[in-house]
Amino acid sequence: MALEHRCDFLLVFDVQDGNPNGDPDAGNLPRIDPETGHGLITDVCLKRKVRNYVLLSKLGQPGFDIYVKEKAVLGRAHVQAFQDLKIALGEEARHAIPEDVKALLTDFDLPEGLSVEEEDDGATLIVAADADPKAIKDAIKESKPSPKLKEFIMGHLKGTKARKPTGAESDKGRKLMCERYFDVRTFGAVMSLASAPNCGQVRGPVQLTFSRSIDPIVQLEHSITRMAVATEKEAEKQSGDNRTMGRKATVPYGIYVCHGFVSPSLAAQTGFNDVDLALLWKALEQMFENDRSAARGLMTTRKLFVFEHNSLLGDARAADLFDRIKIKRKEGVEAPRSFGDYVVEVDDKNLPKGITLHSRV
Repeated sequence: MALEHRCDFLLVFDVQDGNPNGDPDAGNLPRIDPETGHGLITDVCLKRKVRNYVLLSKLGQPGFDIYVKEKAVLGRAHVQAFQDLKIALGEEARHAIPEDVKALLTDFDLPEGLSVEEEDDGATLIVAADADPKAIKDAIKESKPSPKLKEFIMGHLKGTKARKPTGAESDKGRKLMCERYFDVRTFGAVMSLASAPNCGQVRGPVQLTFSRSIDPIVQLEHSITRMAVATEKEAEKQSGDNRTMGRKATVPYGIYVCHGFVSPSLAAQTGFNDVDLALLWKALEQMFENDRSAARGLMTTRKLFVFEHNSLLGDARAADLFDRIKIKRKEGVEAPRSFGDYVVEVDDKNLPKGITLHSRV
């Protein structure tokens, strides 16, 4: 079912002896606000964990694939969408294959974008209209075919006539991408790539802020030792001692707060529905449970408060609703090291008309 109520939510999570979101511009130290010392975690960091949870929980079920996967080539998803829609993106190139070259193709795996068509009068090399010449050349160099086969393929990569999709075709591509990928219809995506068919841009109905710690955090760096080396040269240099030194950054403890928003109006445009919303809540509650690593220490979702409005546009300002939740350090605690060192106060009295507060964790 389509969404009929705006939601504003507040996510509370903590980290103990881990690095929740390293900053590559600062030697991978935990991110901080340099003026206040409060810890920061980017919105894309949490979105990555939501995506990973959906991948694990849905296991490739139709409609719940993920567009921005780790190590993904985004353009392939665009090409597949247009192929499934049977929208031609240009004119392929066809080249007759000499008999001596045909024999060389018997045990050779052609790169993506190339195919062979067998006919009564001979074989034909087909170069797809959307083939990526650079990717094909790189694949050929890596596979190291015979010089004659390499010369033939390299010499026939031109001749295709690509074309840009029309506005109506791009709209069809955008709609299919929303139907196929959970993260596109949830968080949105910029899919107007120069290297792939244009699927337009999607503004997602679910938006997250940077997460900020309640108190300033301490950035710790630890020296660590690996009782092994990578090469014989290193072993010889150390006379067999074979030790490798490294560094590891952690936050002793920190509670972080993230604010989020769900827009029914934008959900109607992407197809984000109540089933997707239920999955989002589940992901926010469980995302750290399947994302364990020594580097991130112990991360846990502690609270998830959802303010549900009784209308599409909302019945109160999000800031006023968020102000009803206070997280304070307990009196006498100077160096908090656990969630028990804090108290969460929730003012759920006299909520504005049309507002319902749900405490999901």
